[in-house]
Amino acid sequence: MKDLRFALFGTGFWANYQLPGWLESPGVRCTALYNRTRSKAEALGQLYGIGAVYDNAAELLEKEPVDFADICTGVETHAHLVRLAASKRLPVVCQKPLAVSLEEAERMLADCRAAGVALYVNENFRWQTPIRAFKSELDTGAIGRVFRARISMVSGFPVFQNQPFLRDLPQFVLTDVGSHVLDVARFLFGEAASIYCQTHRVHTDIQGEDVATVILHTVNDATVLVEMGYAENYLERDRFPETFIFAEGERGSLELGPDYWLRTTTSTGTHLRRTPPPRYAWADPAYDVVHSSIVPCQANILSALRGEGEAETTGDDNLRTVRLVFGAYESAAAGRVVRFQ
Repeated sequence: MKDLRFALFGTGFWANYQLPGWLESPGVRCTALYNRTRSKAEALGQLYGIGAVYDNAAELLEKEPVDFADICTGVETHAHLVRLAASKRLPVVCQKPLAVSLEEAERMLADCRAAGVALYVNENFRWQTPIRAFKSELDTGAIGRVFRARISMVSGFPVFQNQPFLRDLPQFVLTDVGSHVLDVARFLFGEAASIYCQTHRVHTDIQGEDVATVILHTVNDATVLVEMGYAENYLERDRFPETFIFAEGERGSLELGPDYWLRTTTSTGTHLRRTPPPRYAWADPAYDVVHSSIVPCQANILSALRGEGEAETTGDDNLRTVRLVFGAYESAAAGRVVRFQ
């Protein structure tokens, strides 16, 4: 089978991990790069031996024969670039958050459907090794039906130092972190019937919210508390960027705690096992569990692009997460529960 060729749009912070994540899978190669600041694309191209570099996205798609487009730019550019790739009948892989609004996300999906091409989302958090292990343990039925759960992605990590653009986002933690952890909530505990949210801005020099607390009630009759925050305060259990999860079931409990320890507690006692992520040379050790999850997420998308199965993180699936994100903003603004069904 011939290699799938792709163009990477955007060569900023996350491209340094998204690009080598693709290259961990056989049969795929990046043949062209786009960035509005050409020198950034040239620097990444030199590092990976990619000579086709552009600062005009339309020109790239006119000149370069590629099999799909991977969009790793700021969220405000996603809709335009997705529409541009779809107009060339190219499948699209897009970084999260998918869009700046629910309506824009719906239009992006409609554009891809009209063009007859697939839209996938590079939503990698659910592919973290410890989160997959948590899901596998849930699926054994050992703790029974889950009726209450908590997901926590709260850290004092100085995230604005290596991603200063986050300071200027009018909507921050719910789009940046919530897009991930609300997707994890769906993946683990099912679709939400309603959402309630409260937000805070602890940093005084940012535009958006840096703390959010969300309560989901699922169609499976479970209550799920989702905590997220970058208040840059001091926390005893801070293991950035680990996500902690606790679920109560009718026959026991399941916890994913610090340092990737998974604890299953039932009538037989507490059973422990550690579920660390794999290590890649190109990954930042500070982001190890997140960066390593890029690899299986993209491998899953590649299988779908080759016609070898269904991808998990399709545009249609991710639209349900987008609804949660913007439902949370609606709830926080109105001070009320928002219902989906």
